[in-house]
Amino acid sequence: MTAPRPAGRLDRVPATTITGGGADHRQPAFTTRTPRIVAARRLHRRRDRDATRRFLAEGPQAVREALAVPGLVRELFTTAAGRTRHTDLTVAAASAGVDVSTVDDAALTALAETVNPQGVVAVCDHLDVTLDGALHRRPALAAVLVEIRDPGNAGTVLRTADAAGAGTVVFAGAAVDPYNGKCVRASAGSLFHVDVVRHDDPAHVVDELRAAGLRVLATTGHGDTDLDDLADSGALAAPTAWLFGTEAHGLPAELADRADARVRVPLHGRAESLNLAAAAAVCLYTSARAQRPGRPTR
Repeated sequence: MTAPRPAGRLDRVPATTITGGGADHRQPAFTTRTPRIVAARRLHRRRDRDATRRFLAEGPQAVREALAVPGLVRELFTTAAGRTRHTDLTVAAASAGVDVSTVDDAALTALAETVNPQGVVAVCDHLDVTLDGALHRRPALAAVLVEIRDPGNAGTVLRTADAAGAGTVVFAGAAVDPYNGKCVRASAGSLFHVDVVRHDDPAHVVDELRAAGLRVLATTGHGDTDLDDLADSGALAAPTAWLFGTEAHGLPAELADRADARVRVPLHGRAESLNLAAAAAVCLYTSARAQRPGRPTR
């Protein structure tokens, strides 16, 4: 006959033997009712992320990149299977002094936002920097996401900017929170590679970028400057900041007028337009090619 579970211990499941990440040991797994899981789950809400300046990074890729930033990860949650499957992560976390807590499957599912969680979720500190701090490092290429509210689009542009070699990505105006779970996943680890800035005033961002020596280019389907012509002129070899607006409405007219040039991506076929992520990729990589030493721009 099984003895009843003691009162007050409903936040745990029976202890199991865990291997990986060090010597075998016994650790009772956290459940959805464990206070630390309850607190971590609140980070799905932006107000709680802002209040605590913490967020969740889900999956081995995001966790691996987060652990590469010293002091960023506060706690790592993993299932028994995840601990075995991702031993490198648990070892790296333990070596960095990060608490590694075993959770049951239901708790991991509650922490994750994907349909099929991969067994690891980390609690991380915010890592955004001030605009002044980012510009002090004199980025040669920057991307400004103006009022972009779709987290998948924002994360994809962030990933593209990182791949193109941009040093700074600014989330300007009422843009999506860069620590939104979908945005973090769409960035595929790039959130941890570049200077991420959050700023309420896009116009001030443009003025500061220009004052720091960057040429500010606004992307618009009705721009008076053709991207190919701009690349052929050699102008993109200079430090450049690209402004990207929303899928539906593009950039506000007053902000586009504030830029040094309004640039359109040429459409050689019959497509009406490019989506945000595709247009950003074309613009950023055109700049990246122009800025590579020893490479022709045409």
